[in-house]
Amino acid sequence: MNSTRAAWLPKSLIHLLFIAVSVAMVGPLLLIISISFSDETDLLMNGYSFLPRVFSMEAYSLVLQAPKAIMQAYGVTILVTIAGTVTGLFLTATTAYSISRTNFRYGRVGTFYIFFTMLFSGGLVPSYILMTQVLHLKDTLWALILSGLITPFNIMIMRGFMVKVPVEIIESAKVDSAREWTIFFRIILPLSTPALATLGLFISFSYWNSWFPAMLYIDNPQLVPLQLMLVRIMDSIEFISQNEQMLSQMGSLQTDFPALSARMAMVVLAAGPMLVVFPFFQRYFVQGLTVGSLKG
Repeated sequence: MNSTRAAWLPKSLIHLLFIAVSVAMVGPLLLIISISFSDETDLLMNGYSFLPRVFSMEAYSLVLQAPKAIMQAYGVTILVTIAGTVTGLFLTATTAYSISRTNFRYGRVGTFYIFFTMLFSGGLVPSYILMTQVLHLKDTLWALILSGLITPFNIMIMRGFMVKVPVEIIESAKVDSAREWTIFFRIILPLSTPALATLGLFISFSYWNSWFPAMLYIDNPQLVPLQLMLVRIMDSIEFISQNEQMLSQMGSLQTDFPALSARMAMVVLAAGPMLVVFPFFQRYFVQGLTVGSLKG
């Protein structure tokens, strides 16, 4: 009886800890959704609440005044995210595999070269000159894709995982006359499923939330991604909400303008698709972790 009670207590504490962490993560999200559907005047007078006291869709009607532009921005963001994630994972995996091989002559030099670039950045001006003057990629989707295509940190993570792959597996494949590309695609990549799934998730989130490269390299309104469009809408809302003269010309009081709820509505529009899509891929993500650990 005592042993059962002693085993039950640590499990209960662990469950309580994870419940508290889950509430700490889900609570702010529910509060943001509630604020986005709340009336602005009620928010200013009574503060925030987890359930809207006065339900209002005014914030979404303000943000979605141009639905065609929003949908086009969604399309640009989805295209850049998919293309950048797939290409970035491939280049990261190939680079990490090269420097992780013990028989590669320049493995240590390559590893130091990649690690050395993590210590400092080349700067904004050289990057801008490279994109616009050398590669001539201004006002193209390639500027959004190449700006975050490959990072030294992801390469080092992938290298650390591939180093643990037993060399005997690669040698046995060579005995069976397998070439390097065959070994890479049919042996290394399946064994690296956990690292690929994790880095793919990080890269996709990075592309989805990126707006600064678009501000630098995109002037064409048809190529503006979602995040940059929402940033511009937020700046416009901030300007209008602080300009009493403009509000009076619009025939609206400053307290009636949905500045707070509109900000939260933009957060929901920006993060909503990723929150909806991720649960469908979570099963494959966890399955990849389990299969990879068994194979390793």
